[in-house]
Amino acid sequence: MINIKTEEEIKIMREGGRILAKILKELANFVKPGISTEDIEKLADELISFYKVKPAFLGFNDYPASTCISINEEVVHCVPSDRVIKSGDLVSIDMGIIFKGFNLDSAITVPALDKKENYSEWSSKNPKKSKLLEVTKKSLSLALSKMKDGASIGDIGYTIQSFVEKNGLVIVKELTGHGIGKSLHEEPQILNFGRPKEGIKLKEGMTVAIEPIVSVGEWRLKNSADGFGYETKDGSLSAHFEHTVAITKNGVTILTEE
Repeated sequence: MINIKTEEEIKIMREGGRILAKILKELANFVKPGISTEDIEKLADELISFYKVKPAFLGFNDYPASTCISINEEVVHCVPSDRVIKSGDLVSIDMGIIFKGFNLDSAITVPALDKKENYSEWSSKNPKKSKLLEVTKKSLSLALSKMKDGASIGDIGYTIQSFVEKNGLVIVKELTGHGIGKSLHEEPQILNFGRPKEGIKLKEGMTVAIEPIVSVGEWRLKNSADGFGYETKDGSLSAHFEHTVAITKNGVTILTEE
């Protein structure tokens, strides 16, 4: 069953989404060579306490942390550890919080830059990695532009898939977006591939997490050693961007941005 939210409930989720956006921004800015993914987790827990929210991932299906932090070939759901981040690594941070009973979910992928290096310089030296990040992020933006009352899930998936494949990259098909609200994962499932006009129609009051996950090589996955995460089967680089959004009478509202 798809849970339709009231305007008041969406306002609550928007308030929580702003908090999550602030936390993710701080975590992304904290990423640098020499720190461990566990260091990022510790900062996340400090920020969760500061903003007086609850971690949505901790304990969900027995997951043991507040964040999922994946590097390079790791795709999603990797448990923070003593793994040290190296210069140029692609670091994906996926995080959820619970605010006033509602879940918010968002993700970002950033490169670990040396102190004297800015993104523009890094991008020119690493065109393959830069393209992966920019295409994945743009595919999310394009998908959001298609979201409105009456649009189909197939429209969303097709928009993501066609843009990614046009740029010579591949969609990780084994993982999907999802409905979200009082539960972290609700109906409907939002595929990152599809055909126009097929599937469930979006309706005003729906809140969903849209999360394109893209690889430069193989889209098939294998389990990570920690027992929770996934990584590309061929070891190719991947990226992940995600927003929680609401379908309103005026189109789509991104809940997880400042």
